[in-house]
Amino acid sequence: MKVHYLRMVRRAFRALRHRKLRHRPWWQKITKPLFERSLWVPCRDTVATGLAIGLYFSMVPIIPQSIVAAILAMRVKANVPFAVAACFISNPFTNVPFWFAQIRLGQWVIETFHLHVPFEKAQMTLPGVGLVSISNFFVGFTAMGLLMALLAYPLVHLFSAMLPHHLPVRRHRKKRTSAEGPGNVPVP
Repeated sequence: MKVHYLRMVRRAFRALRHRKLRHRPWWQKITKPLFERSLWVPCRDTVATGLAIGLYFSMVPIIPQSIVAAILAMRVKANVPFAVAACFISNPFTNVPFWFAQIRLGQWVIETFHLHVPFEKAQMTLPGVGLVSISNFFVGFTAMGLLMALLAYPLVHLFSAMLPHHLPVRRHRKKRTSAEGPGNVPVP
């Protein structure tokens, strides 16, 4: 598993540092934050956060899901490869079942919590589903994305507890200041 992950990271680095793009100033501004090592090293907390971000954005019906997930993962210091990979659970083969589940979940949430939502008048009849409104879909994909993101944390922590050699817990290392040496105590 570790070998496959390292190969994927190397391929992504090579693609981001393509010889035709790496000297362009606009490309350097975009990709420079991506080369921070902590964003690519898998540990329990960064993988859980990256997976949660990716799973949430996989339920949002926008075209650049993986780009938005990668940008947000960079901002919150989560694992970028896991955030991007999790976006691909929604694809042309799985979108229809996800959309059906999102509409049903949205209907249930609106009816259960008696939410007043906009777009109630924008309704249409879908075969096999019945009368639905756009608000059911919006509430549904938001609720399903949040549920999947919240499920990511316990699943990653459970996986890390069961197989600690595959997904270790790494402590954040403090950066040394110039006053600290290899054997020196930090100066207050």
